[in-house]
Amino acid sequence: MKVSLSMFICFSLTWTHSQTSERPNCYECDKDHFCNCAAKNLHHVPRVPTNVLSLDVSFNEIEFITQKDLIEYTELRTLKLQKNKLSMIHKEAFNSQSKLEELDLSFNKLENISSLWFSRLRSLKHLNILGNQYTTLGSVALFQFVKNPALRTLQFGNPSIEAVKRNMLGNIRQLDELTFVGGNLRSYENGSFQTAQPIRAVSVSLQGLFQADPGLVSKILRDVSHPETSLTIRDVFLETREPIEPFKEVREGSTKRLTLQNISTTDEAVTHLLEVLDGSPMSYIGVEDIYFIGCGKWERARWTHYENLNTLFIRNIEIQGFFSFSSMIQLAFLLKHLTKISVINCTVFVIPCLTTYLLRKVEYLDLSQNLLSDITLQESLCNGVSHMCKLNTLNVSHNSLKSLHLVSRLVTHLDRLTSLDVSHNDFSKMPQTCSWPASLRFMNLSATKLQRITPCLPQSLTILDLRQNYLTEFVHHLPNLMELWLTGNRFISLPEGGQFPSLHMLHIQGNMLSIFNKSDLMAFRSLQFLEAGQNNFVCSCDFVEFFKDHIDHLITLKDGRHSYMCDLPFTLRGRTVDNAQQSVIECHMILSVSILSSVFVLILIAIGVTCYKLHVLWYLQMTMAWLKAKGKPAVRSGGAILRYDAFVSYSEHDAEWVEEILVPELESSEPPIALCLHKRDFLPGRWIVDNIIESIESSYRSLFVLSENFVTSEWCRYELDFSHFRIIDEQNDSAVLVLLEPINKETVPKRFCKLRKIMNSRTYLEWPQDEEKQEEFWHNLRAALKREDF
Repeated sequence: MKVSLSMFICFSLTWTHSQTSERPNCYECDKDHFCNCAAKNLHHVPRVPTNVLSLDVSFNEIEFITQKDLIEYTELRTLKLQKNKLSMIHKEAFNSQSKLEELDLSFNKLENISSLWFSRLRSLKHLNILGNQYTTLGSVALFQFVKNPALRTLQFGNPSIEAVKRNMLGNIRQLDELTFVGGNLRSYENGSFQTAQPIRAVSVSLQGLFQADPGLVSKILRDVSHPETSLTIRDVFLETREPIEPFKEVREGSTKRLTLQNISTTDEAVTHLLEVLDGSPMSYIGVEDIYFIGCGKWERARWTHYENLNTLFIRNIEIQGFFSFSSMIQLAFLLKHLTKISVINCTVFVIPCLTTYLLRKVEYLDLSQNLLSDITLQESLCNGVSHMCKLNTLNVSHNSLKSLHLVSRLVTHLDRLTSLDVSHNDFSKMPQTCSWPASLRFMNLSATKLQRITPCLPQSLTILDLRQNYLTEFVHHLPNLMELWLTGNRFISLPEGGQFPSLHMLHIQGNMLSIFNKSDLMAFRSLQFLEAGQNNFVCSCDFVEFFKDHIDHLITLKDGRHSYMCDLPFTLRGRTVDNAQQSVIECHMILSVSILSSVFVLILIAIGVTCYKLHVLWYLQMTMAWLKAKGKPAVRSGGAILRYDAFVSYSEHDAEWVEEILVPELESSEPPIALCLHKRDFLPGRWIVDNIIESIESSYRSLFVLSENFVTSEWCRYELDFSHFRIIDEQNDSAVLVLLEPINKETVPKRFCKLRKIMNSRTYLEWPQDEEKQEEFWHNLRAALKREDF
C-alpha cells in the first residue's frame, strides 16, 4: 500500500511538473501553414502558429500529450507524431481537432489505444498506430463514439500484439486500405477484419504464423479475401507445402488480386501454390522482393487453370541458382493468357524467342532494370519478327542497350506499339534515319546521353521525353507532338516553336535558360502550359516586366512562379523573379546615360559661361603667375628702398609723348622722379612677364598712360593685370592714371574692378591740350608720384 501510494505521488508530481514545463517554440512554417518541427530533440509538443494546418513533430523525444498541448490548433488537418517516446495521451488531447484528417502515432510506446482519443475526430481519414506496445485490440470499437466515421486507411499492429477481437472496426462502413502487422499473434476472433463493405486493399504481415499456426492465418485470410479486395501478404517463408494451405481461403474468397512481398520460397512451394489457387478467378499476381531457391521447375502444375490471369508483376527477385534456372517455356499454361507482364530488376539478360512466341496476347511488357544488351534484345524480339502482335507498350529502360538504330529495326513491325521506353540506356548518338511503327505515340529517351537530335525521331509522336541528356538545341519538325520534356539538358533558349505546331505542354526546367520573351512563346501556336523554372535567369528589366505583367496572359506556369529565380545581376541572385526590383536607371540605361551626359555637358557649358562672365580663367591665370612670381627670390631684401618711383605703362603708339615729354619732365624735376620704362630698364633675355612683375614690384607707383591705343595693347593689358593684382594684394592705391585723350570708362575691362573703382571714385589726371594748364598737370602728377616716406 505504501509502495503504491509513493508511486502515485511520484507520478502526480511528474505529471504536474510536465504540464507546467515550458513548451518550446517552433515557427518553421511555410506559406501553406505546414510547420516542420521534426527531429529537433523536442521533449514537449511545441508552440506553433494557431493557423497551422499540418504539424510534423516526428522523430523527437516527446513522452506525453496533455489536454492543452493542441487545444489552440483547431484548423489542424495533419498531425504526425511517429517515432517519439509517447507512452501517455490525455483522453481529451484531440478534442479540438474536429477537422483533423491524418493522425500518425506509429512507433511510440503506447500500451493502450483509447477510443476516447478519437471521439471528436469526425473528419479523420488516415490513422496509423503501427509499432507501439499494445498487446490487444478489439471488443471496444476504435470509433465507438463517432457515427459514420470518415476513416479510409488504418494501419495497426506490432511484434507484441497477441490478440485481435471483434468489434474493433465497428461503425466503420468502408475502408480503402487496412495494414496489419502481427507476427506473434495468438488469438484472432472471426470477423474482426470485416467491415460493412469490402476493404479495397489489405496488407498483412504475419511472418512465422504460416508455419506456427496455419489455422489462425486461415481465419485472417478468410475475413480479408473478397473479389473486390486487393490482398498483399508480406514477410513470410513459403518453402514447403504446409504454409501454402491457408491460401485456400484466398481461392474460396474469389480474390482477384494477390501480391506477395518480401518472401522466401522454393520450387515446391510455388508448385503447390499454383495447385491450391487452381480455378480461382485470379487476374493479377504480383511478387516483390523475393528470395527464390530452385530452378523454376513448376511443370507439375501445368494441369492447373488460370484462364482469368492476365497480369503478372515481378520485381526484385534474387535467385539462388540463377545460372541453372530453367527456361519459362514450361510455363505455357500461364504465359498464354497474360496480357500484362512486368519483370523488373530480376537479372534477366534474355527471353528466348520460343518463349516470346507464347506471348501472343501480351499488350504490356516491362523488362526494365535488367541486363538486356543489343544482342540479347535481338533474341528476345525474335530479330524483328516477334509474334507479340498485340504489344502496345514496351519498356526496356535501365538496361545495357547501345544502338537506337537496332531498337528501331526490332520494333518496326510491332504494328500496335504506341509506347516505347528506352530511357537510361547508353545510346550517345542518334542515327540520321530510323524505321518506326506508324502507331508509335510515346517515346522515352531520357538519360540516354544524347547530344544531338536527328530526323530519326518518328513523326507520329505525341509525347516525347528527352530529360537528362546533353542537348543544346532541337530543330526537328514534329507536327503531332503535344508534350515535350527537355528537363535537365543544356538549352540556353526555348526551342523554335514553329517546329511544334501542336505542342500543348513544354517542360524545360533545369537547363541554362537566361531569358525568354513574348515572341518566343507566341511562336508555339498551341502552347498552353510551361515548366521552365530552376534555370539561371538574367532578371533584366524587360524580362521582369514581361514575367510579372504579361506571362500569365500567354501561358500557365505548371511549376509555379516561385520556381523562377534570378541568377543575374548579383544584387538579385536568389530572389524570385516576382520579387526582383530594379531602379529606373538600371531599367533605362541608355536613356539615363544620355540624359546624364546631356546634363553634364550643360553643366560644363554653364560653368564655362559663368567662368567667362566672371573672368574666372583670368583670375586663375593671374593668380598662377602672381604665385609663381611670389615664389621667386624677393626683389628687395632687408627693407631696401624701392628702385623706382613709378613704373610707366604705355602703348607704343604713345611712346613719343612718354619719351619726349613725360620722362624728361619728371626725371629732370627737383627732386627727380625715377621712372621704369620697358624699353630702357627691362633686362634682355628674360621672360617679359617676369620683367613686368619685377618692375612693378620694384616701383612705388604704377603710372598708366591711358588712351585708345592703350586699351587695345596686349602688353599694356598684362601690365594693367599685374598692377591690379598688386592693388588687391597690398590693399593700397599704387596706380596713377593719366588720360592722354578722353576715353570711355567702360573701355577698361570689368575684371579690373579695383581700377574701375578708382576711376569712378577719384579724379584722374587728364593731359590738357592747353599749354597754360600743363604746368598744373605736372604739379599734380609729381604730387601723385611722391613717396610718402620722403
